[in-house]
Amino acid sequence: MQRGISATSLPSLALCACALLAACDDGQAPATGAQAARECPAIGSDPVRIEAGAFVMGSDLVYLEEGPPRQTRVGGFWIDPHEVTNAQFAAFVAATGYVTTAEKPVDPALFGVPRDRIPPELLAPGSAVFVAPDRPSTRYTDWWRYVPGANWKRPEGPGGPEAEPEKPVVHLSHADMTAYARWRGGRLPTEAEWEYAASAGQPASAAQPGADAANSWQGVFPVTNEQGDGFYGIAPVGCYRPNANGLYDMTGNVWEVTADFYRPGHDPADSDTPRGPSEADAYDPLNPGLVTRVMKGGSYLCAPNYCQRYRPQSRQGRDPGLGTSNVGFRLVYDRMVSQRD
Repeated sequence: MQRGISATSLPSLALCACALLAACDDGQAPATGAQAARECPAIGSDPVRIEAGAFVMGSDLVYLEEGPPRQTRVGGFWIDPHEVTNAQFAAFVAATGYVTTAEKPVDPALFGVPRDRIPPELLAPGSAVFVAPDRPSTRYTDWWRYVPGANWKRPEGPGGPEAEPEKPVVHLSHADMTAYARWRGGRLPTEAEWEYAASAGQPASAAQPGADAANSWQGVFPVTNEQGDGFYGIAPVGCYRPNANGLYDMTGNVWEVTADFYRPGHDPADSDTPRGPSEADAYDPLNPGLVTRVMKGGSYLCAPNYCQRYRPQSRQGRDPGLGTSNVGFRLVYDRMVSQRD
């Protein structure tokens, strides 16, 4: 459960680790301020059955790494109707005593430099937190910080509020997610399974959902979020209408990690129950020294003036070892499982 550290320059290590490895090139930042008042209905957690079928996976409408589109077949599975919540993850921790990666000290060997050259705060347990800059910027290093003490219990750091039970759990490494999956009797979805469930029979489009359809950033990113969707930050699960499969927040809210290794674009020949490239063939141009995993769907921090990621076809690489405050996950199952949350 070690973190991935690919920065080669010590002064930029924390920023690179937070921005390049854990996030995405669409430049996401959290906003600060009071959340607009909004009531969200309670929703169930029973997995939804997705029958086997075929769909057009990928798109050539927006970003090159999302194509080429090709007819793809996927077997049947069950999938969580919403992202894994803090309450669900807390039940896992209470039952097992599990300690997440962000709650453990950082191994100095990951930096590749003598320990006396590493700022002590970078060795403390913590995670990547988004902090909005005071003025407009296009540099992701202006809004990413490694915050000691930030973890799934305190998403904004030790000075921030406790995690809310019905919000998606964040600040988890890939190892943390798979540990939870084993406990629940599930697994991370393949990229094809996730996209098949998210697209719900609809063709690819370059259009972004409205403020009533997904938790997204309204306003000029990264400094002004107008809260047109009712939230300044992460929303509780189920606040927006589900897709045709009955699944909530498949776009927006938090990015969702899949099991597949990342490489730009799709292999047209890999179309029957695809599982992405092998680890040896994986490559992330934003993190050339690190094997990353595919994450899908965008988060509440992506904005039309900076990215167009609120679509089932959107995809980027995600550092498996470092958590962030806008990346979560949901599980799929090969058989129906009972709920234990």
